[in-house]
Amino acid sequence: MTDGKYAPENEAPTTKGAVSAYMTAATQAAHFRQVRRAHETETIEDYVELIADLIDESGEARSVEICRRLGVSSATVNKMIARLQQLDLVTAQPYRSIFLTDEGRAVAEKSRKRHHIIVEFLLALGISEKTAWADAEGLEHHCSEETLQAFERFTSANNEDK
Repeated sequence: MTDGKYAPENEAPTTKGAVSAYMTAATQAAHFRQVRRAHETETIEDYVELIADLIDESGEARSVEICRRLGVSSATVNKMIARLQQLDLVTAQPYRSIFLTDEGRAVAEKSRKRHHIIVEFLLALGISEKTAWADAEGLEHHCSEETLQAFERFTSANNEDK
């Protein structure tokens, strides 16, 4: 923490507990921008990951099952499917199955991998399986590659000790 963006390790922050005391305004703004970017892609990643799961489990993804699994209305799903089509992540026709494009499959696999890394990490910490799966649903979108790699290292080292 000596790059000028964060408070030096040997100095206590000026305001006990205040997050902004640990970094410059520019660094804090960059962190908030990163979170906003993650929020922008979160729903897209959730949809393509679920579509991939449905295709892999049953050979097809249908809007009605997406509604059921996400707990949203058919109008919400239809709107998102249209958006995913515009982004060239899925192909779909009314009253037919939804299919991932190659790019959509790649996004789904990346999201799925992130999800599994976080679940394994949380399990290694002793978190219950139910909670680990639930918490991973949000964390997968907000962890940097550096953090995910650290989670993998921790999980691997923890599994070697058993």
